[in-house]
Amino acid sequence: MGNTFGHLFRITTWGESHGGGVGVVVDGCPPRLSLSEADIQPDLDRRRPGQSRIVTPRNEADQVEILSGVFEGKTLGTPISMLVKNKDARSSAYDEMAVKFRPSHADYTYQAKYGIRNWQGGGRTSARETIGRVAGGAVARKILRERYGVQIVGYVSQVQSISARIDPETVQAMDVESNIVRCPDSRVAPRMIRLIERVRSAGDTVGGIVGCAIRGVPPGWGEPVFDRLEADLAKAMLSLPASKGFDVGSGFNGLALTGLKHNDLFRNRGGKVITLSNRSGGIQGGISNGATIYFRVAFKPVATVMHEQWTVDVQGRNASLKGKGRHDPCVLPRAVPMVEAMAALVLVDHALRHEAQCGPAPAKPVRPGKIKE
Repeated sequence: MGNTFGHLFRITTWGESHGGGVGVVVDGCPPRLSLSEADIQPDLDRRRPGQSRIVTPRNEADQVEILSGVFEGKTLGTPISMLVKNKDARSSAYDEMAVKFRPSHADYTYQAKYGIRNWQGGGRTSARETIGRVAGGAVARKILRERYGVQIVGYVSQVQSISARIDPETVQAMDVESNIVRCPDSRVAPRMIRLIERVRSAGDTVGGIVGCAIRGVPPGWGEPVFDRLEADLAKAMLSLPASKGFDVGSGFNGLALTGLKHNDLFRNRGGKVITLSNRSGGIQGGISNGATIYFRVAFKPVATVMHEQWTVDVQGRNASLKGKGRHDPCVLPRAVPMVEAMAALVLVDHALRHEAQCGPAPAKPVRPGKIKE
C-alpha cells in the first residue's frame, strides 16, 4: 500500500509518533556494502527535534538500531530493519484532539478514510514517520557516494518572503550546516532566524522553500514516460509532510522566457558533451543528462498554531480548538535532511534500474560531429 516507496531499492516505513518507536525496512540494498549505525546517525541527528531554538523542543536522541540485514559490518543483500525508539512522548497534550479535528491537519481525512485514527501526536501523520525515510535514505546516500560519486546537498533557500541567492553548482554542505536555519547564504540566514523566532513568539508558524542540488549523476538515469526522473522526484518530495509544491530546473520561472532563450545548447568540449546552460535542471525527457540536477520544494506553514480556531468535533458539531504540545514554528531546517533522503532513494533506485537494463556502465552521451567554435 502507501507505506512502501521504490522499485528495486525499496523502503517501508512504520510506526506512530507516540507509539513504542518508528523505523524502516530497506529491501534491495546490494550485498557487501560496509554499513553501521554510524553511517545512519548523522542524518538522523540533523532531522531530530530539539536540536536548536527554532525547532520543536521535543527531547528525542533518535538513536538508531540496525536489527537485521548486516553481518560483520557488511550488508547481506537481505532486508535491513532499523528501529528508533520514542522516549519523550507527552500524549496528554493531545487529549482534546481525540474528539476535535485540528484545522489543516490529517485528523479529519484519516477519520473519513479509516473510521479510526491515532490522535496522540498525530499518529502516523506526524513528521516522526520521516525518521524511517531518513534512515533508509542514508543507506541510499552511501551507495550513491561510494559507488557512483554522487553528491546531494539540500538547503533552505527561502523563509516566507526572505530569499537567499544560492548557486546549485557550487553550494556546499559545510555552508548549509554553518547555521541553525540551514541556509548557506550567510547574509540572509540571520534574518530568517529572527523571523522564525518572532513568529514562534506570536504563537504562529511560517513556511518557505528547500532547494536541493545533486552533482555527479551520469547521463542515462531515469525512465521515459511514466517513471521520468523528475516525476519520481516530484512524487518523493510531495509525499513529505507539509510539502505543497515542486519544480525542477527553471521551473515556474521558465514561463517568463521564450523557447529560444530557455533552450540548453549542446557543445562538445574536449570530447565531452556539455550544455551551455542548465535550465533543464539536469533532466531531459525524464532522463539525466549529466548536468547538475536541482529542484525546489515548497513547504506550507506548520498547521498547529497556538491560537483558538474554528473546527468541528467527531460528531460534526461546530467547535473551537487551540493548538497545544510541542511543534516546529517552521519545518524547513529539519526538512533539509528529509529532502536529501528522498532524493537519494529516488536516485539509487534509478541507478539500479539503469544497470539492470543497460549494464553497469553509465550510458555514453551521443557525441556530435566536429564543431567549429
